[in-house]
Amino acid sequence: MKWEENVRKVVPYVPGEQPQEKDVIKLNTNECPYPPSPMVEKAIKAMNYEELRLYPEFPEETPLAAQLAEYHHVKKSQIFIGVGSDDVLSMAFLTFFNSDRPVFFPDITYSFYDVWADIYRIPYEVKPLDGAFHIRKEDYIGKNCGGVIFPNPNAPTGVLMENTDIEEIIKANSDVVVIIDEAYIDFGGTSCLPLLEKYDNLLVVRTFSKSRAMAGGRIGYAVGNEKLIQYLNDVKYSVNSYTMNRPALQLGVEAVRDEAYFQEICGKMIATRERSERELAALGFTFPKSYGNFIFASHEKVTAQEIFEKLKERRIYVRHWNKARIDNYLRITIGTDEQMDALFAALREIV
Repeated sequence: MKWEENVRKVVPYVPGEQPQEKDVIKLNTNECPYPPSPMVEKAIKAMNYEELRLYPEFPEETPLAAQLAEYHHVKKSQIFIGVGSDDVLSMAFLTFFNSDRPVFFPDITYSFYDVWADIYRIPYEVKPLDGAFHIRKEDYIGKNCGGVIFPNPNAPTGVLMENTDIEEIIKANSDVVVIIDEAYIDFGGTSCLPLLEKYDNLLVVRTFSKSRAMAGGRIGYAVGNEKLIQYLNDVKYSVNSYTMNRPALQLGVEAVRDEAYFQEICGKMIATRERSERELAALGFTFPKSYGNFIFASHEKVTAQEIFEKLKERRIYVRHWNKARIDNYLRITIGTDEQMDALFAALREIV
């Protein structure tokens, strides 16, 4: 078919499986195992469905933008809101990575980065993690690059980079935008948001999908200097003026307001992660220390593929990639204590 010659062909991002059955233990997509804040539930029940006939406000003009600005002690004009952090990151790729020089990101990282680079025709280079899965800061310093992006903590490894090293990378690349994807920062480590006061080329991206327990709400945001945010909005409104829906914009406010609940569920997941690390180590697994809501584990005797398949037979889903360097690792999302106990019982049968 001749028309196919003019089709933009890419290899799409493949998310974790979304089984339709209800009686499964789903530890494969890094969702929060707890419900959203009770304040979110209350707001849902109080919603006026008739308002759905109206277009939503522009996100930066909403109470959610104001709430996030207050929470992070920045101006409202420093907040960009999108349909999950994937939307925010996609817009950031399209906006800021616009030179002939390659964008740098790790070889083992969030696997959407190379997809966006390919679809937007952005040149890129992957920088190999070291043997312990750490990002090597020297790979991002003194190079002729068109931008830098990586998660901190990294995914799927869970390894954290110290802010002093991140600052060196930002400072050394003052002529391009450096994006730090902090999807998992609430589970360990310290945010690099304070560095915004010193560097105008830094963009920090966050999500409600993990620690805010609202993956289904599709809310992500970025924090940066006002000029960066204005450029992002210019591109976004050139693609779609009404990206956010009314319920998400309203419910996001309540999720941010309920700081006590946020701290409670983060604390639960951190405690369960630490207990899970001890349990997995006793079963013969090795893994880098995780600062995310997951553990990236490999067994000393049984292959990851075999464990993955046998767990699935028992209706327990974890994540496995057939990729170089990580094909013998499983990424295991931290669930409730009861879910993790069921996982450990199954693993005792398998390994």
